[in-house]
Amino acid sequence: MLKRAYRLALVRNMIYLGIDDTDTLESRGTGNLARVIAAAIAQSHEVFGVTRHQLFVHKDIPFTSHNSCAVIHVQAAESAMDRIFETAKKVMLADFVEGSDPGLSIASDNQISSSLVAFAQDAKTVVVTQQRARELALNCGVRLEGLGGTNGGVIGAIAGVALASLQNDGRFLLKGRNRELHGACTVPEIVGAGIDEVLTLKGETVSNGLVQIPKNATPSYVLGKAVLFVEPSGDGFVALKRA
Repeated sequence: MLKRAYRLALVRNMIYLGIDDTDTLESRGTGNLARVIAAAIAQSHEVFGVTRHQLFVHKDIPFTSHNSCAVIHVQAAESAMDRIFETAKKVMLADFVEGSDPGLSIASDNQISSSLVAFAQDAKTVVVTQQRARELALNCGVRLEGLGGTNGGVIGAIAGVALASLQNDGRFLLKGRNRELHGACTVPEIVGAGIDEVLTLKGETVSNGLVQIPKNATPSYVLGKAVLFVEPSGDGFVALKRA
């Protein structure tokens, strides 16, 4: 029953555009750049959202702060993939920061294979190599490019694409008007902004009351839905920041 519900919840006909290692400590973050790319793509195609995915943190892996990647979800035909890729590439090259190692990848639902998902899951728990990422992309017919520096961002870019395709990993950096939600908001306001559900960590549905939304408290991607997790606080609730 759970598997059937999961299938029904998934959003189909999606293009996943992954980016990683685009920043330095002094520059704007990958999430910020992903939203800029999303805005550029939205001029021609429907952007479903932008997600952040946490990868493995280890002393042998160079990263700026948290070793996360970002993925732009685009609802478009596969014939648009090259144009979407080139739009993102143009923005990234124009924004290139010396000392960064950006990578860019794109795939459709139809290109996601079990080997891609296995690589992505490994990238969350062990050290993986750029060579493996490139060989995987070649074997699976997935477009993957390094755009500067060591090109190390290709690892997170292709891992992010696969993780995003699961629609059950990470959290939304952008979903509808979620970034306009600040301070005390009602549940109808939250849902109206594009968030599907408000839940406690115990799985209880919150349908009324005020929710305090701090900065960076964004919805998680759970079973194909954008879910804002909250916990009781005073007479209402407070939204939680999830990994």
